[in-house]
Amino acid sequence: MLQFRKAGRTALRLAGDRRGNFAVLGGVTISLLAMAAGFGINIAQLSNVKSGLALAVDGAVTSTARDLTTGRIKPEDADASVRTFLEVNAASLLAPGEKVVLRSVTVDRLAGTVEATAEIDVDIFFPLFGKGNRQRVSATTASLYSDKRIEVAMMLDVTGSMGGQKIKDLKTAAQNAVDILLTGQDADKPRIRIALVPYAEAVNTGGLSDAVFVEKPGKSDLPPPIDAWQAVSASSGDGCASERKDKDGAADFSDDGPYTERENNQGEIYLARVNRDDRVGSCPSAKLIPLTADVTKLTAAIGGFRANGVTAGGIAAQWGYYMLSPKWRTAIKDANLGAGPANPDAKKVAKVAILMTDGLFNTAFAGVTGRPQGSQSAKSGSYAESICTNMKNDGIEVFTIGFDLDNKDTSKSERNAAKAVLKNCATPDSGTLKRYFEVSTGKELDEAFQTIARNIEQLSLTK
Repeated sequence: MLQFRKAGRTALRLAGDRRGNFAVLGGVTISLLAMAAGFGINIAQLSNVKSGLALAVDGAVTSTARDLTTGRIKPEDADASVRTFLEVNAASLLAPGEKVVLRSVTVDRLAGTVEATAEIDVDIFFPLFGKGNRQRVSATTASLYSDKRIEVAMMLDVTGSMGGQKIKDLKTAAQNAVDILLTGQDADKPRIRIALVPYAEAVNTGGLSDAVFVEKPGKSDLPPPIDAWQAVSASSGDGCASERKDKDGAADFSDDGPYTERENNQGEIYLARVNRDDRVGSCPSAKLIPLTADVTKLTAAIGGFRANGVTAGGIAAQWGYYMLSPKWRTAIKDANLGAGPANPDAKKVAKVAILMTDGLFNTAFAGVTGRPQGSQSAKSGSYAESICTNMKNDGIEVFTIGFDLDNKDTSKSERNAAKAVLKNCATPDSGTLKRYFEVSTGKELDEAFQTIARNIEQLSLTK
């Protein structure tokens, strides 16, 4: 009995001693904190892996969609393109030892999307709740692509003010743009073609010289009637062209082809050829090139640019318009200069004009009675804006680049006027799509052309 009493007192004493409770509670708390910390670390680890995987897959899909859009690859090549991109680029976004498994690539031609799913098995730091030390992380992303054909007219300033380093910078930037847009296409079925329109005081039409009417001092500014004998010998020896004039001598802003029949003030029918004003003093050596996917031809032409002459921006815009107009297709085919522009079709064709200059447009001939060269900034700028308006009304996206407009050799009013014309010519910026660029250096000029190349791809998806 005494032993039972001793045992009871001991039990009561232990029950009243709370020191062990804190030890038990502390152990439980530490365990819970450790589990919470481990769970947090796991969450952070898996989140980082998922983020890296998502970036890798998104980059692969975006790159593949871009290549599909520009025609560098075909839809059946999409799987290999995504796989290659992941193999090359995923390592920089993931931890060592993490291997990406590409589960699927789906190209929906009807919706115009490419979608990919990839996954990684991750060794987590703190296995919890019997899940083991490996968990699977997956990511799925999709991107739009387009099978539109893209036609680009590049109107590039080769005037005297572009001499020295500036013409070198232009050559580099324009050649890089050609490479970005055209390299890797199917030579038999190119998705993208580029027309080149170098300009100064006039535009050298090259193989399209039969579309030019040469004015004679003191004679009519209109081509002769089609039944007159002079009609067979009216083309230019140097192929240079200024603005086309209407029957009253004013500038003609239409995109009519040179075979379009018109009626003069005497009721006679003539062909709407483009004028070579008799006051044109110099002709650029660089020749116009209609739409082509021939990278070598375009880059060689750009490499031959020489800076000389004054700035007839309205004439440049006019010929850029012609090179995108199907109304000129017959003349281009007849000159054996390619297939010519496609018919407008918002679902199948994207048309883009890029107008670049380093200063104020200052030369115009049509409707000018005084000195045309270097003294007609108001008319030249107005002519360019009118043609740009017509292009935009026809669904052509217009990008403009002002290069070194703030140079010390021009007045503030000239700089502001040059910027105003380029801003008015450009299609208005929308969202992330920028159409008007001001640049100061060769590097910035190159970046502007590359940005435009990317925006052209984006436009083919959204328009």
